[in-house]
Amino acid sequence: MKNKSTLFLTQAAMIGAVYVVLTFVFAAISFGEVQIRIAEALTILPMFTPAAIPGLFVGCLLGNILGGAVLPDIILGSLATLIGAVGTWMLRKKSPVLGCIPPILANTIIVPFVLRYAYGVELPIPFMMLTVGIGEIIGCGVLGVLLFHLLKKYSGRIFQASPIAQ
Repeated sequence: MKNKSTLFLTQAAMIGAVYVVLTFVFAAISFGEVQIRIAEALTILPMFTPAAIPGLFVGCLLGNILGGAVLPDIILGSLATLIGAVGTWMLRKKSPVLGCIPPILANTIIVPFVLRYAYGVELPIPFMMLTVGIGEIIGCGVLGVLLFHLLKKYSGRIFQASPIAQ
């Protein structure tokens, strides 16, 4: 049993670390009213392992803290990623396209309100929902589905002892 918990923690830590690194490598487009957070492609990983859920949450939390986000963004932005990751896990037996929907929706709904009320962005909320939603579709939908297909080929070796979406 200890081996499984070690594997879980290791996978969660690695996913969180990769999320933080991708957030900073692509920092110029990871924050703001119009954002494409490349790290959000990792939100497909709960289809491979439940360890991705805490990994994504902690990765987003650290990415937001280290990126200089304000407290409401740190909390609510990270919760949006957590909600999306749990939703993807719940859809793990479905197609990767369906697995991308929870993080896209969670961020499209939550992030524009954070931008308005935490940062004082004066753009209309529906417009910011559109811009954030498009960024999420690119990050989660397009890049996430590509990542899914790439990882599925090697998932038995990468995500040992984890349920894999067929």
